[in-house]
Amino acid sequence: MASKPSRAPRMAERGVLCLLIGIAVLVAPYFLQSPHWHDMIAGAATVGWFALVLGMALIVVDLVQRAKGKRP
Repeated sequence: MASKPSRAPRMAERGVLCLLIGIAVLVAPYFLQSPHWHDMIAGAATVGWFALVLGMALIVVDLVQRAKGKRP
């Protein structure tokens, strides 16, 4: 039998971390001075947008689960 995890999944925390990663990836090229690093991070813009959307989705899921849990 699989054991039940002792902590509930923390969707909001994971969502905030994904948001921060997405923002960092999207904003970093504007602050990097090295052309090599600038091009490398700018090429990862798709990953940044994905992290941003995933973070928002995780936060929405957490809010919906909390709203359902509060109702009798």
